[in-house]
Amino acid sequence: MSTFDFLAQPSLPRPDVTVDDAVRIAAEFFGLRGEIVELGSQQDRNFRIDTGAGRFVLKLANPVFSADELHAQNAALVALAGSGVRIPGIVPALDGSDLVAVDVRGQTLLTRVLHYLDGEPLTGVAAPSSEQLRTLGTLAGRVAAGLAGLEHPGLERTTQWDARIAGEVVDLLLDHVASPAQRRVIRAATDDALARLAPLRAVLRRQAVHGDVTDDNIVLGTAAGDGPGVIDFGDVANGWLVGELAATVASALHHVPDAPLSVLDTIEAFAAEAPLDDADLAALWPLVVLRGAVLVVSGEQQVALDGDNLYADENRAHEWLAFDLARRLDADELEALIRWRLAGVPAGADATAVGGGRMVALDSSAAHLADLSVTSHALDDGAWLHPDAEAQLLDTIAAREGHALTRFGEHRLSRATIDRSAASATLALSVSLRVPAGATVSAPFAGLLERSGDAWVLHGDTADLWLDGLERHESGVTSVATSVAAGDQLGTTTMLTVQLSRLRGHRPPAVVTPAAPPALWRAISPDPSALFGVELAAPDDDPDAVLARRDGSFARVQEHYFEHPPLIERGWRHHLVDTRAQSYIDMVNNVTAVGHAHPRLVNAVRDQWALLNTNSRFHYEELACFSERLAALAPDPLDTVFLVNSGSEAVDLALRLAQTHTGERTILAATEAYHGWTVGADAVSSSIGDNPRALETRPDWVRLVASPHTFRGRYRGASSAAAYLADLDADLAALDAAGIRPAGFIAEPVFGNAGGVMLPDGYLHGVYERIRARGGVCIADEVQVGYGRLGHYFWGSEQQGVVPDIITVAKAMGNGHPLGAVITTRAIADSFAAEGSFFSSAGGSPVSSTVGLTVLDIMRDERLQQNAVAVGDHLADRLRELGDRHPLIGAVHGLGLYLGVELMRDRETLEPATAEAALICDRMLAEGVVVQPTGDHKNVLKIKPPLVLTEQSADRFADALDLVLSTL
Repeated sequence: MSTFDFLAQPSLPRPDVTVDDAVRIAAEFFGLRGEIVELGSQQDRNFRIDTGAGRFVLKLANPVFSADELHAQNAALVALAGSGVRIPGIVPALDGSDLVAVDVRGQTLLTRVLHYLDGEPLTGVAAPSSEQLRTLGTLAGRVAAGLAGLEHPGLERTTQWDARIAGEVVDLLLDHVASPAQRRVIRAATDDALARLAPLRAVLRRQAVHGDVTDDNIVLGTAAGDGPGVIDFGDVANGWLVGELAATVASALHHVPDAPLSVLDTIEAFAAEAPLDDADLAALWPLVVLRGAVLVVSGEQQVALDGDNLYADENRAHEWLAFDLARRLDADELEALIRWRLAGVPAGADATAVGGGRMVALDSSAAHLADLSVTSHALDDGAWLHPDAEAQLLDTIAAREGHALTRFGEHRLSRATIDRSAASATLALSVSLRVPAGATVSAPFAGLLERSGDAWVLHGDTADLWLDGLERHESGVTSVATSVAAGDQLGTTTMLTVQLSRLRGHRPPAVVTPAAPPALWRAISPDPSALFGVELAAPDDDPDAVLARRDGSFARVQEHYFEHPPLIERGWRHHLVDTRAQSYIDMVNNVTAVGHAHPRLVNAVRDQWALLNTNSRFHYEELACFSERLAALAPDPLDTVFLVNSGSEAVDLALRLAQTHTGERTILAATEAYHGWTVGADAVSSSIGDNPRALETRPDWVRLVASPHTFRGRYRGASSAAAYLADLDADLAALDAAGIRPAGFIAEPVFGNAGGVMLPDGYLHGVYERIRARGGVCIADEVQVGYGRLGHYFWGSEQQGVVPDIITVAKAMGNGHPLGAVITTRAIADSFAAEGSFFSSAGGSPVSSTVGLTVLDIMRDERLQQNAVAVGDHLADRLRELGDRHPLIGAVHGLGLYLGVELMRDRETLEPATAEAALICDRMLAEGVVVQPTGDHKNVLKIKPPLVLTEQSADRFADALDLVLSTL
């Protein structure tokens, strides 16, 4: 009988078998009666029978599988007897056969019964121990070893789990993955893995394999003393030995999302039972990635074919997680780590004990080191993005000092990549020497020197020394290994890169990602400082230690983003970079409007600070220039400026101006708003997202009016202004009746704290008219939404077609420097004299004024308001398109580069997706994006990046969000 070929018949819906059918078949053909429940299966039907005297599994195979294939599965069980693996026993039918054909509603199904193996599956263990991970590997290894000699005609089958056709399976099933973002990722990872695998295919060992020794199919030991066991031999076939291990590793990954390298325990345990050869080690991680890809596409196909298959449906989330973890880990790094683990170096072995003398006689006793770290000023002004940044810095230092060296174990900013979708390889395991005049290179220890590709390698007793840039001057064949003694001349160099490796015959990557601890890499690739006679090791990086210090002395109510935040020490334009040289697109920093570390701003501040910085009671021109500039930007009749240190101070001052000018105390403010932290600014802030007790604790001089929230408010839509104004009329009538006249009204012209929600058309016009009719002052809080951020308007109040009496502004105007302003009329400003003079120590200082002027110059010259229109509108379109495909997105708010993505569980009830928003922000960090939630329900992703955001980065953000939403 022919055996199954998945590529010829890729659709395998489970046979239609009910529990009643199983009851009949078990009794009629096997004489088994008892309680029967269905077990999960991808393509077959399995039922557990509990007779009281024992438990069994009734297995009805998919009709595409032949009798030969099922007999081969039984043969595998026989072959593993005595292997040390607990396996199911075969239960014969009443006629003595181990396989019977049964009829189920006209369909013939081949049926078997096996003993049921008691024990908890590893699937049910949320966080397996190292011992349990090793048990998984041990079982898989013993099964592989036990099946090595098995031959059977039923093994010549091609299932979808056969690692040899993984690429073809992905090609065939990829369209079943609905999400375009997921399809792109699967396609890219599959193609990369196949390319790595291509040169190894012909040499990978082939034998009978179980094919599915996974967390689903192993059971742990029982209280009765039974050892761990393996079930479900339905995928037994000929295949690659290392494919067996790849399936096992892929199944373990989703259990250890925070420590994926824990699967090294599984790999080591497998290799102890079924040793791996050189080709296996090179192929293993690409096969893990391919196994993950096949799991994802197969799961989606099976759910499409078999809608009530809860087993396949429930597995989809952890199958994606396993694939995602696998594809994010660099295959070259994993190969080196696996080889190291299997090399069996004793724990605690001295990683520096490689011996050796000086390789190069440097021209001075001092080490002239090139600082390539994240905080290196040699890489300022974006120099770190130049492709030759390292060579240029080495050349500069060497020309000045006679030589230059890089540091070992340094996270190099020069290796960071922007708009990344995976971790950047930045940790240097090699060092480079630049000597303009050339230098002689000597052997630091005895060994065999041979050519390996473009490099040379010196094989010593305890380590290999890899050399790039060594110039040999011998004649003859250079591929033959040459014996050299310590101190022998190896050649000369002008640029030499050196890497030590304790992986004999295998070179680790010269630069690695932060996936594995630096100490582990130092053990594999030791510090070569001794070979140069100078200290080359970079200082250790420990973000957790710095966080502990922060929490020890910094008030903890001053929160930080993320539970385990990266240690950010550099910014450039709309990117942030942590101390491990991992970049992040900054989607939340409306403070830095013109971008991080703008060279023009840096130089202006440096120059002014070198001249003068004092308080504004002194007379200097910068203050006049900046005040004139702000007044000119404000709409008529606003013409007078106060300069302060922050938005909170600006709001506080605005409230005092309103009260002083009118002689009244009462301020009207909209609910759900945040205006600042000072006593006055906090008094008019009512966001329960920032203060859960806000609505209960407002002082008596603050009266809250209903937030005209066009999406979640009492009335909804852009035309809801009349209804909100009617409610305001009732509020004002109550104040009139009580003899209370308002001093003023304050609101953001766009609800920034709610995520950029636009006010209903005409709302502020109606409010301002009513407040002014009662002698009050109208305050527009433009701290977040003004200053060009909306793109289409410089001030948010322009969008509402109104001119406020007072504008408050901060954040963007200082680009991170503490700077705020109140812009009003001369009459309102002069009325403050009733309370004496006004003074702010740093407000309007020479440096602050220089900052403010330079920011405005940059915004004008670089057309950043226009960029907010172009990039903001493009991003909003991308986000709305995501909303068409992802039900979790309920709305996209805002304008320009102040946007909000509102997440909800139900578009009818508007139930906020608060937990999902937090999860999305955490996952976006892994995608290289910083984004945070806002709003009273913390369910709106606030998008307010520096105004220099590019379309490329905006697209990267949208692509990352698409992928994350697809995997929730």
